[in-house]
Amino acid sequence: MPTRLPSLRRPPIGFAHRGARAHAPENTLEAFSLARKLGAEGLESDVWRTADGVAVLDHDGVVGARVRRRSIATLRHHELPPHVPTLAELYDTCGTGFELSLDVKDPGAASVVIDVARAAGPAALGRLWLCDDDHDRLRSWRHLAPEVHLVDSTRLKRMRQGPERHAAALQASGIDAVNMHHSDWTGGLTTLFHRFDVLAFGWDAQYDRVLDELLDMGIDAVYSDHVDRMVDALARAAGASS
Repeated sequence: MPTRLPSLRRPPIGFAHRGARAHAPENTLEAFSLARKLGAEGLESDVWRTADGVAVLDHDGVVGARVRRRSIATLRHHELPPHVPTLAELYDTCGTGFELSLDVKDPGAASVVIDVARAAGPAALGRLWLCDDDHDRLRSWRHLAPEVHLVDSTRLKRMRQGPERHAAALQASGIDAVNMHHSDWTGGLTTLFHRFDVLAFGWDAQYDRVLDELLDMGIDAVYSDHVDRMVDALARAAGASS
């Protein structure tokens, strides 16, 4: 049996990708609520800003059918379909007792997100993980709220100077974590990023084998559509570590 590598984040976070996407319509209050009921300690979504400055949760950032599709950024909140929730509604429905990973698709949404989280309660900001692939933008968000966690969303092939220099750059920039597809990760890479005090996150972890392998590598967070599988894998990892 391979040696289980330690994670920096103990226990690792299990983020329900777009809510309980495998169990309910994605990015809906129903999906987010169900994910929490199934045991997810974290929720994930993409965030956009409407034309009237409301932070809403949606993957593509467009609504409507075919030729009538319109960008969320061009619409006021009341013009959106009712299934698209606001960030404030997420907090109203699920509280603040969970980790929240948001892929900031509209850079202008970051300040709105932070304001909404701050208004939701004192715990929300410290459990907020803002994700982007632009290090300058990530650093700028730190000034808005020192408690917020910053996540570099990237792939191994994009690290032109190699993972060690990339990890050093993240540490120097005060970025907390790097998030890559599960297929990019190895135990050696998690160990390398941990040496620079950078957390290692793995997304698209849909199957038991993938979840178990990531957790054996010492990963600090996993993202999965299948909340039941993810919760079971985290329980197995906790049992093996105890």
